[in-house]
Amino acid sequence: MILTKEKSLNAGPIYGTGEGVAHSKRWYVALVRMHHEKKVSEYLNKVGIENFVPVQKEIHQWSDRRKLVESVLLPMMVFVHADPKERMEVLNFTTVSRYMVMRGESSPAVIPDDQMARFRFMLDYSDETVCMNSSPLARGEKVQVIKGPLQGLVGELVNVDGKSKIAVRLNMLGCACVDMPIGYVEPIGEKN
Repeated sequence: MILTKEKSLNAGPIYGTGEGVAHSKRWYVALVRMHHEKKVSEYLNKVGIENFVPVQKEIHQWSDRRKLVESVLLPMMVFVHADPKERMEVLNFTTVSRYMVMRGESSPAVIPDDQMARFRFMLDYSDETVCMNSSPLARGEKVQVIKGPLQGLVGELVNVDGKSKIAVRLNMLGCACVDMPIGYVEPIGEKN
């Protein structure tokens, strides 16, 4: 997987597969109060805890004007890259309620480093709007983008409402999808 570009404003460096990263640091999803995602991110940045709030710019149309607005893709969620001590420290912030857990589990769910790296890459470099699809999607063919701003991204080619999209699955959160012409991708053999 080739992920060399980085331009996210409210996040630290992208950690691809976790190589060179302390093994105790993992990605968790902190659940926060509505409309407090950016405030929590600012607080975590001040105390030195790496975090990521997925945002994208959209044009909103009103009857009298158009405005470019930065909107949060996953409301009430902040991704936190923390070790066990930092993970507990995050819960001290009053607008953080808890961590997302899998049904029947008691410990916070972990988002794998490679999923986070692909998701962040997609958000940073897609010219198209990224949408989250929480309904179950049938597994698609594993592909790599060979043209355009998402060149190098590995994901699944899926069909949503008759449109070809590339999807990056995130544990428990569904799929991040973006429109993708079929000519921009090529299948990946089972070499990996």
